[in-house]
Amino acid sequence: MKWQGNRKSSNVEDRRGASSGGSSGGVLGSLSPMIIGLVLKLVTSKKGLIIVGIILAVMYFTGNNPLQLLSGNTSNQVQTSSTYKGTAKENELADFSATILANTEDIWNQIISNYREPTLVIFSGSVNSACGSASSSTGPFYCPGDEKLYIDLSFFQEMESKLNAPGDFAQAYVIAHEVGHHIQNITGINRKVQDLRGRVSQTEYNKYSVMLELQADFYAGVWAHHSQRINKMMENGDLEEALNAAHAIGDDRLQKNSTGRVVPDSFTHGTSAQRMRWFKKGFDTGDVNQGDTFNASSL
Repeated sequence: MKWQGNRKSSNVEDRRGASSGGSSGGVLGSLSPMIIGLVLKLVTSKKGLIIVGIILAVMYFTGNNPLQLLSGNTSNQVQTSSTYKGTAKENELADFSATILANTEDIWNQIISNYREPTLVIFSGSVNSACGSASSSTGPFYCPGDEKLYIDLSFFQEMESKLNAPGDFAQAYVIAHEVGHHIQNITGINRKVQDLRGRVSQTEYNKYSVMLELQADFYAGVWAHHSQRINKMMENGDLEEALNAAHAIGDDRLQKNSTGRVVPDSFTHGTSAQRMRWFKKGFDTGDVNQGDTFNASSL
């Protein structure tokens, strides 16, 4: 894949080597109403106003956001290690990820009017997001609450060593898939599916989840179609790398490898064949209007 020397996105947060404090909805979140009540009591007196002023001044000059005291939101409290130095390979993957994100921005800005560009968060070990805390074992994910993509770069190494899905275009497919979820967030599809949780059976909800994931695969294919048409980044074997990656992370294959058996009702992402088919359809057509997995006659 020809990616070196191309533009890198500025919508990247590098949190490698950072320690995240707390999590959204944690202890501080539950104390927020108590804190607000205390502040309201203090501001009713002259002496109280002085105390509140001192507290806010101390927070401001020590680099803390006073609004966090009131909101109880700690999801963005991150202590970044300025001394963190990744390996040469890891830093190359970080540059690669920023370059692929930039390419998705270029493509989707042309396809979707008023496109909102998501942010890519690169982390190591664990991370806090608006969707809660997550560890590297979660794998790459998109959080609609903050419109950010999260990935631990070690996942790319696992794709090669554990999933037998090597290649830079396979890695690009992963990023493009998560951007596909961002497209669904913009169009409102994601919210419609989330609203079904608790209103339908788990088996039925899993089917909608599969449709959501397959559509994200389709959008990844659409991106690849237009990226190749405009930028000619793909080389011989790149398409096969993406299809192999889609095959490697199919529900049926993952279940078979981990437990020795397959339970279709528990699928949440789609079979290997389905994931390959919808990515290929997006790549072949480049037409976003042909990716309605929710009304397709068959998946």
